Amino acid sequence: MQRIAALLSLVTLLGVSPIQLDSQMVLQRYELEMGDLRSPKAMIFSYTVSQAGPSDIEQRHRIYRSGLDVRDETIAVDGAALKPKIVRIGKREDRYDVLRIAPRTANYTMLFVRAVRDGGHVDYEYEASPLVAQSAGFMVERLTIDGETYLPRVIGFRTTGASARGAGKLEYAKIGAYCVPVAVSVDAEVNGKPAREHIAWGDYRFPPSLPASTFVAPKPLPHATLPPI
Repeated sequence: MQRIAALLSLVTLLGVSPIQLDSQMVLQRYELEMGDLRSPKAMIFSYTVSQAGPSDIEQRHRIYRSGLDVRDETIAVDGAALKPKIVRIGKREDRYDVLRIAPRTANYTMLFVRAVRDGGHVDYEYEASPLVAQSAGFMVERLTIDGETYLPRVIGFRTTGASARGAGKLEYAKIGAYCVPVAVSVDAEVNGKPAREHIAWGDYRFPPSLPASTFVAPKPLPHATLPPI
């Protein structure tokens, strides 16, 4: 693997077309990298969410996460900063964690589709089919493996529920030691009406830990004790 990395670096420096690796070799490297990957113990990031459809939303949030503990601060709505910001404290799993979403060869069949040049390297796109048939819920349909990190770059999916169904793609990037989401776009139908959603993440930080006070709800402001004049 070190010889391959050195060769690819030399090819990039010389300005020659990058080498395309065997698709099965790429999958093997992907499985090795995914096996070594870990989720952050703690992280701070921001995201913007835009929805259009049955309800229109434009919000910006800042998130503090440690395990299942989450502090969610809504800091802007419709482009206007909130003062004071809205703070919600709770426990929930990270539904965009790449280790939860990315398909693996143990539960998906992956058929090589094409190689796509991306700057000085090649990315590899696969069609993903679950080994156990699914009629509802979240299902991955496409996977693009980054030819530099051998981690997911784009995950195409569809989702089906009782009142909604849609399809979209999740984009990931390696930041530091972690593979984190950077964007998701979904076209959906909710109760028979079209809807769209786009989320963009950024400003990632990965502290060793977060203080326990981060996940304590702020105290409400005291009420006035004097009668109005």
